[in-house]
Amino acid sequence: MIRNLLEVALGKVSERTAASQDLGDPLTRCTTSFSFSVAVLSAALGLLSHMPVQIGANAHHFTDPTGLLSDCHRRIEMFLRSLQAVAEVIDQPPTEHVRRALESALRYFSQAAPKHTADEEESLFPRLRQMRNPEVVAAFSHLEKLEEEHRFAARLHETVERIATQYLSNGNLADGEIADFRRSVASLGTIFNQHISIEDELIFPMASRMLSPGEKQKVANEMAGRRKVRAITDQSGST
Repeated sequence: MIRNLLEVALGKVSERTAASQDLGDPLTRCTTSFSFSVAVLSAALGLLSHMPVQIGANAHHFTDPTGLLSDCHRRIEMFLRSLQAVAEVIDQPPTEHVRRALESALRYFSQAAPKHTADEEESLFPRLRQMRNPEVVAAFSHLEKLEEEHRFAARLHETVERIATQYLSNGNLADGEIADFRRSVASLGTIFNQHISIEDELIFPMASRMLSPGEKQKVANEMAGRRKVRAITDQSGST
């Protein structure tokens, strides 16, 4: 439902842009299209801002740490879509829904997302590097690229947070800041699309096969520790 709302809204934004370039269309068409776009975007962003973000809220639990990491990717994608939707209307004063969604996305990427990065760089990747399996060794170049992308994405998030904080405080931005926000969010989209694909399709399945049950439990325990929760490792609730 959220994806449909966003697609409809973003489609209307595109119509509004086209209408503004077509001198044969009346001004009211452009204004009506834009107003509808903001309304639908606001509704979609409002739904996004109230969705759960706690680790383990989806199907996987701590018996499957790579499954939990993949669940985190779904949250990253969700909040990235929120930022992308905000980018479409950031040249206008924020509605209450836009404000809440933007605050939720900023909070996720500043507080929860760094834990996900630590899960990979401090718990999962080092254990993979210790293996001498040819398949794992062949994947080392991917691990190095993924870590480099983590650092690049972190710098982009700093730019997004700085500009978004100013937007939330002042209710408007200069043209250059609007362009920087949109460019940074677009770059994040490109990075995450490739990054998540490599991890979900290559790294996580490989780790799930290669890691022993004991190693998986250690990864899960470390992930839980970062979030100050218990690592539940079976459905009965024992650890």
